[in-house]
Amino acid sequence: MGLDLQSLRREYLRGGLNLEDLSANPIDQFEVWMEQAVKAEIPDPTAMVLASASPDGQPSQRIVLLKGLDSDGFVFYTNRTSRKGRELAANPKVSLHFPWHTLERQVDVCGIAEPLSAEESERYFHSRPRESQLSAWASHQSRPVESREALMAHFRELEQRFEGQDIPLPDFWGGYRVRPQQMEFWQGGAHRLHDRFEYNLQPDGNWTIDRLEP
Repeated sequence: MGLDLQSLRREYLRGGLNLEDLSANPIDQFEVWMEQAVKAEIPDPTAMVLASASPDGQPSQRIVLLKGLDSDGFVFYTNRTSRKGRELAANPKVSLHFPWHTLERQVDVCGIAEPLSAEESERYFHSRPRESQLSAWASHQSRPVESREALMAHFRELEQRFEGQDIPLPDFWGGYRVRPQQMEFWQGGAHRLHDRFEYNLQPDGNWTIDRLEP
């Protein structure tokens, strides 16, 4: 490789993070940072890396979009027969990562992914553009496909099949809510001395906060 990757570096100087700046609840703190990310107009602020693992322990990652947030956790939607869907069925322990590079911030979430009810999934499904609803039906996510032409031909078949009618929720598609058990907020700092604070959920429902070494 011709690139000198070792020389690519920069200082992180946008600001620091102190314990007194943090909310007692990490969901509240996340909402503050998400609002700031949206106002900063960074690209795709709701994009998050979802990591899951196979039954034999092989991890896998992909980017999905955060589509809901409440006091119980983080919501996303997917094909439940996909690789991630199969892995979540076997092992619901997951992690989420929000890489807000331009703000020199990261948020990590470790928790348990629980399927949403059909009613919750259906409400969101029918809020999507019609083309997105059709694509959910068209894609056997994570499975081999002969060509893009074959995929688009299936999409066109579904357009004709559902023409003039509401598109039903596929029985293989739906949402998950990740209930956090641990969250980390990372703010870049000068000299690679970054500020890191870790929240851990306690049996009584409260959260402890620890500053971590960078």
